[in-house]
Amino acid sequence: MKMSSVLDQLDLKDKVAIVTGSGRGLGKAMAIALADAGADLVVTARSQGEIEQTSKEIEKKGGKALAVQADMTDPGQVSHLAHQTIERFGKVDILVNNAGLAIAKPFQELSLEEWQRTIDTNLTSLFLCCQAVGPYMIRQRRGKIINITSIDGAAGKAALVAYCASKGGGIQFTKALAVEWAKFNIQVNAIGPGAFYTKPMAVILDDEKLGPIRRKKIPLGREGRPEELGPLVVYLASSASDFMTGETIFIDGGELAKL
Repeated sequence: MKMSSVLDQLDLKDKVAIVTGSGRGLGKAMAIALADAGADLVVTARSQGEIEQTSKEIEKKGGKALAVQADMTDPGQVSHLAHQTIERFGKVDILVNNAGLAIAKPFQELSLEEWQRTIDTNLTSLFLCCQAVGPYMIRQRRGKIINITSIDGAAGKAALVAYCASKGGGIQFTKALAVEWAKFNIQVNAIGPGAFYTKPMAVILDDEKLGPIRRKKIPLGREGRPEELGPLVVYLASSASDFMTGETIFIDGGELAKL
């Protein structure tokens, strides 16, 4: 029997992927990477304009994309997203849970509403999306779920208590669901990014004083570029990672290793 090549294993042709929070930043970069590898994409976020732009960029490169506006904390909207995906493409093979929120504020000043909004966006959204997509993956006896967490889920950081708690919860969610759904041949893994140049991080990285301080914490001496997540998400979405589940891969320029 002829073994498939490494590149063949990374081919996502005929696969269907949902990427939440894919209107900009890391989510957009990952959606485009999956499309480049051959997958059909469902891009979703709360901003219709942003996801339509992501969809257009994918289609301009010859891919297929569907833009569905949805709030990942709303059960009805998440269910609608899953149904729209099946209606358009007939299946779902890959789910990338990327929607996220960070509120930087001293703990004593953090309101209950801000705490709940952070937990809902970063953790409850994983629960809702996996429950909505899970039945289709279970029925076809295969699937790839990739949860985007953070290095802050593994290390504490002042003024980010809710964010750290939610991202740490995402890491444990990944492990537990991976164990439970292994019998269905569904692999559940996570990616924990460090400092990447996105719109929220640009406020710090572009600052003359704060930028150098932030970069000094990173052994490689620079922030990540969104497109650098592309090869990793393609690997975790492909058959090349079929024997990996329950893992969190940190991509942070060595920042956690330095702690």
